[in-house]
Amino acid sequence: MNKYLPKIIGSSINLISHISTPFAVQLAFQLFSRPQKRKTKDSNTKFLNSAIQKQLFYQDTAIMTYQWIGKKETILLVHGWESNSYRWKKLIDLLKDLDYNIIALDAPAHGNSGGKLFNAVLYSEFIHVVSKAFHPSIIIGHSVGGMATILSEFKYHIASVNKLVLLGAPSNFTGIFHRYKNLMGYNDKVSNGIDQFVLTHFNHLPSYYHISNFSEKIKAKGLIIHDKEDKIIPYSDALDYEKHYKNTTLISTTGLGHGLKSDEINTSILDFINQ
Repeated sequence: MNKYLPKIIGSSINLISHISTPFAVQLAFQLFSRPQKRKTKDSNTKFLNSAIQKQLFYQDTAIMTYQWIGKKETILLVHGWESNSYRWKKLIDLLKDLDYNIIALDAPAHGNSGGKLFNAVLYSEFIHVVSKAFHPSIIIGHSVGGMATILSEFKYHIASVNKLVLLGAPSNFTGIFHRYKNLMGYNDKVSNGIDQFVLTHFNHLPSYYHISNFSEKIKAKGLIIHDKEDKIIPYSDALDYEKHYKNTTLISTTGLGHGLKSDEINTSILDFINQ
C-alpha cells in the first residue's frame, strides 16, 4: 500500500484543484514541507545530552544547538531532511579526539528545534543565527543542509567561515520539485501552482535557486562528496557544483548511497579540514 500512497494523495489533491486550486497548492506545499516527527531513541538522547545544549531563536522559532567544547577551530554540523544532530555521532567522536570545537543544530521542525514546516530558505536563516553565535570556521552540511548552507553563505557572507563540506547536497530546487511532483502525480494546475507559491512566498521561482546563481560570491574553499548511485539527489547535482563552485574539489563514491556514512567519508573530511 505504501508504494501507492503518494499517487493516492496526489490524486486527491488534483481533485481538490478543480474546486479550489489555491487550496490544493497550499496542501501540496505543506505536504512537501512537513517532515515526520520521529521519536528519539534513548541512545541518541544520551549522546546528545553529553553536549552543552543551548537554545537560540530565529524570530519566534526555537533552534536547538549542541556543543562539544574543544580548543581548535569551530566546526558547525548541519544535518538533512528527517534527521537530527545525532546523525553526526561518529564524525563528532573523531572531531572530539582531535580537540575541535563542535557545534550541531537541529533543523526547523526536526529534533528538538521548533516549528512545523521545513524548507532550505528557512534552514539557511537558522544556520545564520547559529553562525553569529558560534563563529564557525568550517561548516559541514548533508543533503538539504548543504544547500541551506550555500544559501546562508550567499546571503550573509559569514566572515569566520573558510571551508565548506557538502555531502550529497542538491545543487538546485528545480530538480527537487520536479521529483516531488512526479512522485505525487500532480496535474498542471497543482504543479504550476507550486512554482507560483514559491515565487509569492520567497520572491523567486524555483529555477532561481541554482548553485550557478550563488557560487561566485562564496569564497570559502569547498569539498563536495557525492555518491554516483545516490537515489535521492542525483550525481548530476555534484557535477553542477564542480562546474560552478570554482574553489572546490569533488570526491565521488560508489555504493554509499545518499547517507554517505563510512570511515572512508570521515577520513576524507578530516583530511580536508586538517589541510
